[in-house]
Amino acid sequence: MTYTLTYSELVNGWVSFYSYYPDMMIGMNNFFYSFKGGDLYKHNVNPIRNTFYNRYFIKINQPDSIFTPATLQSVFNTSPLENKLFKTINLQGDATWGVTLETDLQNSGFINASWFEKKEASYFAFIRNNSSGQLALRSVTGIGNSGSIAGSGGVFTTINFPTDPLVSIDSIISVGDSLYFINLSSVGNNYAGKITQIIRTLSTDPPVNRIIISLVNSPSGETPVPMTNGTAYYFTVKESVAESHGVLGHYCIFNLTSTSTSKVELFAVQSDVMKSFP
Repeated sequence: MTYTLTYSELVNGWVSFYSYYPDMMIGMNNFFYSFKGGDLYKHNVNPIRNTFYNRYFIKINQPDSIFTPATLQSVFNTSPLENKLFKTINLQGDATWGVTLETDLQNSGFINASWFEKKEASYFAFIRNNSSGQLALRSVTGIGNSGSIAGSGGVFTTINFPTDPLVSIDSIISVGDSLYFINLSSVGNNYAGKITQIIRTLSTDPPVNRIIISLVNSPSGETPVPMTNGTAYYFTVKESVAESHGVLGHYCIFNLTSTSTSKVELFAVQSDVMKSFP
């Protein structure tokens, strides 16, 4: 992808990338102008921000604006020799941004823009973690081997566990947890779905010991893996909202994304950090 770079004399470096790519550009009378395709454009006066020029399809003179989200990348690097937990993000500005975070140990931190809460003119949110690829750093609760699977149309949604001998579904497992399974004949964790109901009625005849799931994508975008009616080992992972550990690492690279078409201002980004003791 082609970008336009800007140089800052204040820091003696190239500080910004813009998605527009002009044929020519010039500054005049405190305004910035550029030429593209024989047309003259005046910048910083368009009420729709992050939108530059037009693109033309097969039919001539039917323009469609090109919108590109604003992105910003920086790093928290205080005490780089210490291992730390980055817990929250504080945005000092007039709008929220989507956030993704990665460290030298984890690459799964994220915050949706809608999760921020405004407190004293700043926006606060705690860092969530994706489950995918990070299960070793999450609280995992094992269940055991399944007995049978039930469903309709080839889409299995009910997992039955043996009652004699009993495969106990621990009370710490709750609705909203993510269910994973491991096929005994293969290697790797497979996402099954979101738990919607847990039934433990062992006093009935026959006893019922089952979990019902909803086949929805996980918060990290994992697609449910089709299950077969055979023996598999199941375990659960708590939602990141219930288990907010932040991201672990010596430093943290954060990426901010704004999809707003209006003017937004961002003055500072902060994070609550605590030392991690192994």
